[in-house]
Amino acid sequence: MKHQDGYFKNQENLSIYIQNWLPENPAKAVLLIVHGLNEHSGRYDYFSNFFVNEGFAVYSMDLVGHGKSDGTRAFVKDFVNYIDDINLYLDKINQLQPGSPIFLIGHSMGGLIGALLLIDYPDQFAGAVLSGSVVQVPDDVSPLFISLGKFISLVLPKLGLLKIDLSGLSRNPDVVQAYKDDPLVNSGKFTARVSAEMNKSFDRVAVEGSRIKSPVLILHGGSDRIVNPACSHFLYALVSSDIKKLIIYDSFYHEIYNDPGHEQVFEDVSSWINNQLK
Repeated sequence: MKHQDGYFKNQENLSIYIQNWLPENPAKAVLLIVHGLNEHSGRYDYFSNFFVNEGFAVYSMDLVGHGKSDGTRAFVKDFVNYIDDINLYLDKINQLQPGSPIFLIGHSMGGLIGALLLIDYPDQFAGAVLSGSVVQVPDDVSPLFISLGKFISLVLPKLGLLKIDLSGLSRNPDVVQAYKDDPLVNSGKFTARVSAEMNKSFDRVAVEGSRIKSPVLILHGGSDRIVNPACSHFLYALVSSDIKKLIIYDSFYHEIYNDPGHEQVFEDVSSWINNQLK
């Protein structure tokens, strides 16, 4: 296995960190990871090692404002900035892996971004695996708070609003502690602008989600306290793909790739992607 990393400049001249894991032989397909809010691509090295051993090339990037990329932590002016940066990266991947099918791997907020990519740029992907996708307003967030957040995003867009309950990440306490200790993770509150942009994206997915026709595997932890599993049921019902599958892992927490029993999740993802390549 070969690991490479580097940076590219986005349209706002910010440095975006990228990395990839490559098999020794030509890859049978490319997996593009889009990570969740507050985290970074380096948290998927365990996932990447497994799939490189399965013959895949794995590419990932730190979203603007995350990890080693430039930008205010957990802040984005517009969700379009995430999409634009990913499209720039896709151009580079297509040059490096010409003709290879690309599968999108989106987790949490990365699942929301993934849904938008499948709506707007379906031809870029052979399929997608979306896990723990936040595609609806959380049950414990009131309409009043949403309205207040929209106002704050206009006047104080970088103000921190909400903090994630880290105990809900994984049933493995070592995973939770490693997240807390990781200097590249933003452990503070995410900003009012990100909250407002996510809400706008929820509306888009609700209205346009039926445009998703790419093959999609939707995964969720049945005991996820950070993103309600109802989000994945909602997304599954929305998409109009002829090839779609929903798996709920009973008792799993939010990070199904980092939860006890994740080996089965890896096998399910590998089997599903390999079936799309037949």
